Amino acid sequence: MKGQIAIVEDEPDIAELVSHHLKKAGYKTKIFYDAQSFLNCLRNTTFSLVILDLMLPDMDGIEVCKEIKNSEKFKDIPVVMLTARGKEEDKVLGLELGADDYVTKPFSPRELVARVNAILRRVKKEKDFVKIGEILKIDFNKFEVFVKDKKIELRSAEFKILKMLAEKKGWVFTRRQILENLWEGEKEVLDRTVDVHIRNLRKKLGEAGKFIKSIRGVGYKIEE
Repeated sequence: MKGQIAIVEDEPDIAELVSHHLKKAGYKTKIFYDAQSFLNCLRNTTFSLVILDLMLPDMDGIEVCKEIKNSEKFKDIPVVMLTARGKEEDKVLGLELGADDYVTKPFSPRELVARVNAILRRVKKEKDFVKIGEILKIDFNKFEVFVKDKKIELRSAEFKILKMLAEKKGWVFTRRQILENLWEGEKEVLDRTVDVHIRNLRKKLGEAGKFIKSIRGVGYKIEE
């Protein structure tokens, strides 16, 4: 799977149509028929992209977009606005708020999927290199990690954990989520395995190990 996409659309037929074509393209989807249920879920769920209708029953989509883009935690999630409102001022306002694209109904599902693919390719390219603070640099393409320009040798599992945390700075991952990412949910792998890898990772990162924060009873996050 390429990632999970939130579809915030109050018309079931349209939501199911979009979901069907995205699933055919290899994405997981989650449908929300109102703004509040989506915002409640957003706090505890990782989405690669949001397809957002502007005319929702409980809140204007513009306001939902504003909440996403004004949040330090969620502002990097791409938003594609999907609406019957085709006025230029609506498009401009949405794009000024930080929306990544604007699709007007009626639309071609294939074109929508193509736009989603293009946005996520761009986002992935932008995230191929991450800097945490002023001392930790991670090159996802070359699988290289540097602390104050000194290359740090990490094992595969350690790098995967660091990558997972760094790609979603500030996001708290449970031990189970980390395990599933590393070992695809093998039941015999114990939760404490993650703690061991985290401990070794912090030690190898030295001064930069402070960026990996423990959330008591939950898991871990990376934060400057």
